[in-house]
This record gives sequence, C-alpha cells and structure tokens, in this order.
Amino acid sequence: MQWIAPPEKDTENAALEKRLWDAADQFRANSGLKAQEYSGPILGLIFLRFAELRFSAQRAILEKAGSSSRRSSRVDEPAAYDAEGILYLPEKARFDYLLNRPEAEDIGAKVNAAMRDIEKENPQLAGVLPKTYNLFTSTLLKELLKKVSEIPASVDYDAFGRIYEYLNPLHPIQPRHESAPGNQISYQFYRV
Repeated sequence: MQWIAPPEKDTENAALEKRLWDAADQFRANSGLKAQEYSGPILGLIFLRFAELRFSAQRAILEKAGSSSRRSSRVDEPAAYDAEGILYLPEKARFDYLLNRPEAEDIGAKVNAAMRDIEKENPQLAGVLPKTYNLFTSTLLKELLKKVSEIPASVDYDAFGRIYEYLNPLHPIQPRHESAPGNQISYQFYRV
C-alpha cells in the first residue's frame, strides 16, 4: 500500500474550514446567540470581504485604464463596477476600512453604516444585508474581522457558497405538511 499526499486544494480547504469554525466558535462563545442568530452577521462580513476583493480587482483595472488613456478615471463611478457585475463599495463600506478601525470606536455602528451604504449604492441589495452589529462588542467584532481577513483571496472555487453551506445552521429536511396558513409550505429544520 502506498501513501498518497492529499492534493494542495484539500489542504487549502481544510485550512479555510478551520478558520471558519474558529470564527463561528469565537462568535458563538462570546455573543450569547444561537447559531441561526450569529451566522447572519458572520456571513455578512464574509460577503463584504469577497465583495471588496472583487471591487479592488476592478478598481485596479480602472486605475490602470485611467492612467493610460485620455479619458478621465472612472474609479469612483459606480456604473463602471456595475457594468462588470461588481458591487460598488463606498470608502467607509470597505472591509479593509472596517478592519483598520481602532477597537475604541463603535465598530458595530460602523459596520451597520457600511451595510446601509452598500444597499444605498446597490439597490438590488436593499433590505438584504444584516445590520445588527451594534449588538456585539467592538472587541468581538474586531476579532471576527481579523478572522475573516485570513480567508485567502486566492480561493479558486465558489468560496462564498461553500462558506454559506458551512455556516448555515438550518437545512430543510421535509415539509411538515403540504401547506400552512397563507399557503406557505412549513419546514422542519435541524442543526448541521
């Protein structure tokens, strides 16, 4: 029998999963919330991290194009990002801006404001992003931001979908009954 080393991608996945569990465990232990309550804020910050990675890559392209052409730079035009299917992020709504806030600031209020600014610039997200970060201490949010910043920018698979699956504590098993009041299907849920 011959030992075969695990592929590099499996090692990266294991490291990513460990970071995610560490972040979720830290949030669970220090927030006093149930899984369905803390997964939303964690996913919101992870979403913001990936949105900023895409935004920054597009910004670099726009900066390069602006410096090599006679046209004015479009780096601060939301339409230049929207045309590529990328969310425009105002400066104070960027992950790195939030990560670099001192712990003495009300980080929860800053993250809530960032989520509102993103929804304002990207109306398709109106009412979707979590805005309950003021419920958590600045220390806890600062640590969570640091953990999320460790997620590698080079992940080459649908990382956000994998993270969502990994952190989402609810999965439907089966309908309890065909329909509930209002013709809505009712589901039972279980913790992964």
